[in-house]
Amino acid sequence: MSITLDGYAASHRAVHGLPAQSLRWKETRLRSSKYWNNMIEQDHRGVKSRIKPMLGFKVFDRAALTIAGVELLHRVRKGQFNLGKLRVRGKAVPAIWTAVLSA
Repeated sequence: MSITLDGYAASHRAVHGLPAQSLRWKETRLRSSKYWNNMIEQDHRGVKSRIKPMLGFKVFDRAALTIAGVELLHRVRKGQFNLGKLRVRGKAVPAIWTAVLSA
């Protein structure tokens, strides 16, 4: 997993203050770029609009799974997921979604 931050110093302090003993944070790569963050924020606008009405996630894994599913849906819609190998040409959306999730 990677985290992209802009130049805001408080964000960097917050990430460095995370518990270092956690395996999840040891495997996390921290990137810093003003422009990467802008592109990522624009791309995640749809994800944010879908998740905002929710009251929040109680468990990190559930949040990660939900966000990954929403991002996968956006990739399929934008044509960034190769559907050619799945042989779903001309099929209905539920059949395509089932094929993508089982891939």
